[in-house]
Amino acid sequence: MEKWRSPCSIFIFMTNFIVLSHAMLDPNDFLALQSIKKSLKDIPGSNYFSSWDFTSDPCNFAGVYCVGDRVIALNLGDPRAGSPGLMGRLHPSIGKLTALEEFTVVPGRIMGHLLDNFTQLKSLRFLAVSRNFISGEIPRNLGELQGLETLDLSYNQINGTIPVSIGKLPALTNLILCRNHLSGTIPPLISRKLKRLDLKQNQLSGWLPRHGLPPSLQHLSLSKNRLSGPISGVISKLNQLNFVDLSVNRFVGEIPGILFTFPITTLQLQRNQFSGHVQPFPGRVKIQTLDLSFNHLSGDIPPSFAAVPVLYLHNNRFSGQVPGCFVERILSASIEILYLQHNYLTGIDINPTVEIPQSTSVCLQYNCMVPPLDTPCPVKAGNQKSRPTQECAL
Repeated sequence: MEKWRSPCSIFIFMTNFIVLSHAMLDPNDFLALQSIKKSLKDIPGSNYFSSWDFTSDPCNFAGVYCVGDRVIALNLGDPRAGSPGLMGRLHPSIGKLTALEEFTVVPGRIMGHLLDNFTQLKSLRFLAVSRNFISGEIPRNLGELQGLETLDLSYNQINGTIPVSIGKLPALTNLILCRNHLSGTIPPLISRKLKRLDLKQNQLSGWLPRHGLPPSLQHLSLSKNRLSGPISGVISKLNQLNFVDLSVNRFVGEIPGILFTFPITTLQLQRNQFSGHVQPFPGRVKIQTLDLSFNHLSGDIPPSFAAVPVLYLHNNRFSGQVPGCFVERILSASIEILYLQHNYLTGIDINPTVEIPQSTSVCLQYNCMVPPLDTPCPVKAGNQKSRPTQECAL
């Protein structure tokens, strides 16, 4: 016969079961997770917190990863594409997860400032809080996280300057602060491990730090800021670059020829104030997309640019004949886009009756010649086929 249990004994049994289920997790981590849940909630359509039942093992919660009795990674929110994310504020108890190595938040509607006590997370290597509504300044004491490798605070509403202390992080590999309201200058970055620097669409100003961009850089994106000055002394040393976007700034001077020898696939320098002749170093240009439009560049178009499949040179001061090698590349469909409009070019040796491959787009209008080809141009190129004679006589 089964032994009868009193309600009191059942209660004690259940209480012991709950306590034992938590026994493997550090009490401070357990309490911290409870506080984090109270400060955030799912945006309608998200069910991230549905698994956060504190009568079970928190190490089995969505986004919680443990080693032993400590939480080492916390990924807040459903990472699947289209998930609406979370809303609320970051709770200071995150700083009590002192074994944390990784902390991320999916895109959502989290507001408030970044926490000052992130510096208690001495093991933190990956910090990503992007595409939310975080405001205020970047805490200067983040520079105390000597093991931090990735800092991604992109697509928020952060203002102020980039702390000098961030530039001194020795292990930093990825610094992504794009689409904020940051101002001031770019601080020197000492990490010889830094590979990705993305500061586009802020309000940064001043010259590039002459000795502050490490040669380890592979991805450099600084577009849509207010940066100025020459780039030659800085960029010429970054021979591992494979992506460069300095567009929509106020850079001046010549474009260094050595830049075209780097393993760059995309080079975007449009809408600046670069001037002078473009003289790539000898050798084949391997860039796949090159945009030098809307500058003050002059002289002949380099023949080596014929190897570039997507080439934007419009709205400059290039002159002379278009090199014959371009014609060969056009007719073989090796060039996808060739925009040369709004320059001072005097001719191109191509048969007017030849058929341009459908996969190739060529625009030659508003130069010092009558375009031999009647090819469609972008609407912004205007309707005038040739530049007025008086302008070509200058």
